[in-house]
Amino acid sequence: MEFRIESDTMGEVKVPADKYWGAQTERSRNNFKIGKEKMPIELIRAFAYVKQAAAKVNHKLGDLSEAKKNAIITICREILNGTLDEHFPLVVWQTGSGTQSNMNVNEVIANKGNKWLEEIGESERLHPNDDVNKAQSSNDTFPTAMHIAAYMEVVNQLIPAIKVLRDTFKEKEKEFWDVVKIGRTHLQDATPLTLGQEISGWRAMLDKSLAMIEESSQKLLNLALGGTAVGTGINTDPEFPEESAKQIAEDTGHPFQTSDNKFHALTSHDEMVYVHGALKALAADLMKIANDIRWLASGPRSGIGEIAIPENEPGSSIMPGKVNPTQSEALTMIATQIVGNDATIGFAASQGNFELNVFKPVIIYNFLQSVKLLTEGILSFNNNCAVGITANEEAIKQNVERSLMLVTALNPYIGYERAAKIAKHAFKENSTLKEAALQLGYLTEEEFDKWVVPANMVNK
Repeated sequence: MEFRIESDTMGEVKVPADKYWGAQTERSRNNFKIGKEKMPIELIRAFAYVKQAAAKVNHKLGDLSEAKKNAIITICREILNGTLDEHFPLVVWQTGSGTQSNMNVNEVIANKGNKWLEEIGESERLHPNDDVNKAQSSNDTFPTAMHIAAYMEVVNQLIPAIKVLRDTFKEKEKEFWDVVKIGRTHLQDATPLTLGQEISGWRAMLDKSLAMIEESSQKLLNLALGGTAVGTGINTDPEFPEESAKQIAEDTGHPFQTSDNKFHALTSHDEMVYVHGALKALAADLMKIANDIRWLASGPRSGIGEIAIPENEPGSSIMPGKVNPTQSEALTMIATQIVGNDATIGFAASQGNFELNVFKPVIIYNFLQSVKLLTEGILSFNNNCAVGITANEEAIKQNVERSLMLVTALNPYIGYERAAKIAKHAFKENSTLKEAALQLGYLTEEEFDKWVVPANMVNK
């Protein structure tokens, strides 16, 4: 491997010749050989929005030349297009402010930007701190990039995925609205409902989760940029915070705004905790839905078997013909990961001292992992399971007819205690409810047929 020499305030460092990062990035690479978890590329792209906006505003305020502004914008666009991904090698497990990743972005923009300036015949050169990081600190750029990345991934990726599964359940809800089945509570037989009504509960869960995520994510629109080191905004023009937020809003197409208290924006990540709480609520609902579906599809002969789900792959290496509810299993595992991520984010957000939270990288890593897992898990579950759900109407009918809880329909006519005796007698004698009712002499056959009608018990 060929190297070149880069320098910073601590001296010279050998850097791979084919990479655009500089001395501080290389020091981080060497000092933090910990794990395989790389800083999420979504965060790096969010940084590109920050650096691009800062360059535009600094130029507007007379603090950055036209040539340097154009160089920064050009390289930021390359980062946003994904052509420079290999130049951002740093791991999550680094300084808690994310300083080294901020400098990684600064160095790549400066080095690649200087190459661009040279190619177009400009004599000016970018400095990673003085130009690319002008009017900024890692302490305000990193949380700003966190909010941009988190908001854009939630809005552009997760929310559309939720709507896809929600709409699938809407269709299934309509399709099965009149299919009367037995309800279950406590894993025991309960009174009837329709399969459509049952699915409507799943659909409503997603509607509620969607609303909570949409509402909470608005808190991420507040940006720390302009607070610099401790929230005072040292070394920034007074107009920089608001102007940079407006520029980010224009560049991203989302209504970002400057935070009204930069001291809060640097030291607290309560907004990230709040939004991830909504993601955890979604995960809880997805766990419930996936478990319901695999229970209802259990069997095929010794389970409930009231619905069928797509058979996607062999389920066993030893049992021929076995097929498992693998999409439910994947989605429920994802749900457990999201709950774990939530614990990490909540605890990390409670840490740090005085003017700065220094657990920022682990917060954004876990947040973005949750969004990615939920997005891809939901789409996989929808495409490979939910859209293919069918009703086993014969099994549903048999379960309804065999259920003892249809006796609940008799409460208004013969009272709770007599109805309970009918159910217990039928269970003991392994007879039907009608047979038990007639044997006990509590009502006539005509009365039973009139009052015990499953379709009349669902209040559609």
